[in-house]
Amino acid sequence: MGIEKENYETSIIMDEDEFNRSIEPILSKKDKVYAAIPDRDPNDINAHLKVGFDDVIAEPSSSHSFDRVWIGSHAVFELFKYVFYRILTTILAVPMAFIIGIVFGVLSCIHIWVLMPVVRSCLMALPSVQVVWSSLTDIFVNPLFHSMGRCLSSVHVKAMDN
Repeated sequence: MGIEKENYETSIIMDEDEFNRSIEPILSKKDKVYAAIPDRDPNDINAHLKVGFDDVIAEPSSSHSFDRVWIGSHAVFELFKYVFYRILTTILAVPMAFIIGIVFGVLSCIHIWVLMPVVRSCLMALPSVQVVWSSLTDIFVNPLFHSMGRCLSSVHVKAMDN
């Protein structure tokens, strides 16, 4: 029985084209055809965030700007949306993932090791409590309300209009 040493190696194998494709904007390329980008939101959790230029800015048919202004505005909108999303995710993604990971880890731990044992214990004790509670209501509450019902059964209420 000695000291055992185990080596664990983890590596990420990523093709250079795949790496470059993951950090560049979605622009049409005539010389390279890429496979479809995997869906990072398969459950459409953020479907409400799929906002395009036409969803935000729309010109009615009675007032149109110059075509070049419209095209330029569209390009600037898409570019800045892309750039600022990338900048903000670069700054915030790792810290937020860290914080959210801690929160969900704590919640999972509390749910598994605190909440469910308490709930199971209560469910195990409830049949006994139910027998005691029904006995107490049969002994004290039922006779009281039965007597009150008999006493008040002769009372009649009439509504009169003035």
